Amino acid sequence: MLEPNDLSNEELQDIAERALPHWGLAPDAIELVSRSENTVFKLVLPDTRAFALRIHRPGYHTLQELESELVWTEALNKAGVHVPVGVRTLTGPGYATIPTPDGESTRAVGLVEWMEGELLSSVVEREQDPNRVAAHFAEMGRIIAACHNQSIDWTPPNDFRRHAFDIPGYVGSEPFWGRFWDIPLLTPSQREILGQARRAIAEMLRGLDPQDGPYSMIHADLHAHNVLVRPDGALQIFDFDDAGWGWHQYDLAVALFMLDQRPDYDLIYQAMMAGYREVRPFSTEAESWLPLFLLLRHLVLISWQWERPELGRRVGLGDWVAEACRLVENFGF
Repeated sequence: MLEPNDLSNEELQDIAERALPHWGLAPDAIELVSRSENTVFKLVLPDTRAFALRIHRPGYHTLQELESELVWTEALNKAGVHVPVGVRTLTGPGYATIPTPDGESTRAVGLVEWMEGELLSSVVEREQDPNRVAAHFAEMGRIIAACHNQSIDWTPPNDFRRHAFDIPGYVGSEPFWGRFWDIPLLTPSQREILGQARRAIAEMLRGLDPQDGPYSMIHADLHAHNVLVRPDGALQIFDFDDAGWGWHQYDLAVALFMLDQRPDYDLIYQAMMAGYREVRPFSTEAESWLPLFLLLRHLVLISWQWERPELGRRVGLGDWVAEACRLVENFGF
């Protein structure tokens, strides 16, 4: 069970201000811009440079895992994949550990360069031309493929530690985002349906050996809310908090997830696949696994939402579970 991210805005700002000396910063302004998984403040310096200061949710990652996230994003940038640039502290580590105001616990705080742009989700919602929408998702496909090209051939340092979206990570006894088949909200019938899905998914994934690929570090949360359209029109991905080892199909499934109700979904799908294949091979056999990973995305978000009551994630969860059960039955488990 995750610790709740239940500090007040004032307490979080206090942590942000006490972290600043670790980077030698004295900003003109500190603005709270996001409070979700992590808390993000925008810092504006006297010379107009801007940074995002991120206070990480307790109990989600160890400091070693956070440092490893920075190692991978640095490697992506060196490989030509433009992602947020982490700023190391004056003493070298990527994160500062700051006590909470009551002294009862600590929070890990990191810093990245601020990125200007509009969320792709907002652009897509506003855009009327389906071909322009498809063009954005073609670019998404190219970016995802570039990340996979870097990670599949990359040898991380020995102290690199990140979680894995493998069989145990999805449906093991202690999966990364929790036991979706076992949350208290479920009816007996739903518990039976999702339990059967868990067993069937484990059996299916045994036929997709990580040693055979495609499996490496993935972003794992690359939906349109984690992509910026920059002022020059280029896309930039961000928020690597969920990044870990996993099958490449999951990255593509996350990008496509919840878009299937759109009338232009087929155009979006084909554009993303074409964009991906411009940069990296993706066989028809690999593509045939995408429906399973789309289903997995829906399932793992059950326990992800259940674990975050302080963010209001349980609102509507009953409907989400009912839809999950319908999808499982339609899948034929």
